[in-house]
Amino acid sequence: MSGRVVVIGVGNPLRGDDGVGPATVEALRGLVPDGTVLTVSDGEPARMLDLWRGADTVVVVEVLRAQPARPGKLHTLTAADAASRTARTASTHALGLGECLALAQALGQLPQRLVVHAMEVTDVELGAPLSEAVRSALPELVDRVAASVRQAHGPNHEQ
Repeated sequence: MSGRVVVIGVGNPLRGDDGVGPATVEALRGLVPDGTVLTVSDGEPARMLDLWRGADTVVVVEVLRAQPARPGKLHTLTAADAASRTARTASTHALGLGECLALAQALGQLPQRLVVHAMEVTDVELGAPLSEAVRSALPELVDRVAASVRQAHGPNHEQ
């Protein structure tokens, strides 16, 4: 597959582990092929749809709060998996990814391919840094996202 590829790191770097999406996007600079759009979002559905408008592939980096919590555990989800999974778990945002995907589907704005790389977190307090568990899992998350981007660009795309 090829075409416009957008990576969206969802979260707030001022809220502890909720900053994993923006931290991943920052770490990807220079690691993904030229032409890849790297951006961050607070997760508000209308803004998310604007960010991925016209994209063939969208890679979303998001956090999950699960019970019981397993901070640092990584999940790779399709759009359908993410919609059902986020309905049972809590995003750290008022409206979660599930609502965003439902809105995109209702409006006919789902990209051709959407992959969600999510990490389980616990500490999203204002002013907190990334927890040790999240910091330790961040390199693997970055590797997974970069692999999704390279796959979306296809084998003949130069970095």
